[in-house]
Amino acid sequence: MASTIRVRATSNGDITEVQALIQHPMDSGFVKDAKGEIIPAHFIQELKFEYNGKDVFVADWGPAVSKDPYVKFSFRGAKKGDDLKISWTDNKGASDTTTAKIS
Repeated sequence: MASTIRVRATSNGDITEVQALIQHPMDSGFVKDAKGEIIPAHFIQELKFEYNGKDVFVADWGPAVSKDPYVKFSFRGAKKGDDLKISWTDNKGASDTTTAKIS
């Protein structure tokens, strides 16, 4: 199965800019389906970006984050060709992990 995470990480000098798009329903648990039944909550609880074994970005999310979330941030200290590990876990115990090369 292909990863649900698409990442672009580019280094410019000492600054690395990261953009990630994650495919996830992010259901809040407050929306009804076409039959009028509540769609159970299903959302990412933790999103983590790691560089050289250290966390460079960690988000603890709840049901208020929109479907297929987009994340953009930057950090210092990475080099072109290095790996950036991205992972998430959701409230139903599912998870995904991918690694991106910094260009």
